[in-house]
Amino acid sequence: MAERRRLIVSALGDSALIRFVDKKIVDSANIEEMGDEMFTLIEKDNFKNVVLNFEGVDFLSSAALNKIIMMDKKVKKVTGKFCLCCLKKEIMEVFTLTRLNKIVDIKKTEAEALKAIGLG
Repeated sequence: MAERRRLIVSALGDSALIRFVDKKIVDSANIEEMGDEMFTLIEKDNFKNVVLNFEGVDFLSSAALNKIIMMDKKVKKVTGKFCLCCLKKEIMEVFTLTRLNKIVDIKKTEAEALKAIGLG
């Protein structure tokens, strides 16, 4: 597995639990790096299911949302399951306003998200 600077990844069989290093995901260079690290999990490390835990994230930009949408598509392409969890109220509002909550599975807790992808 490659070195990661933007993500903290826990491998759970063919599933990955991802936490973010940054509290604010807004810097375009960091977002590119974050996207590359996420996509590598599917494309090179062969993870099938992914949970993104937003527990430590206070803010994310629209460019970061785009990476999340792309990640959802990549996971679906390998017939995996993709779930987000632990979104703060403000971030959940962004997902609701953009209607991404209709596309991406979002759970309140990490345990619920892990169960949604078939773990726990």
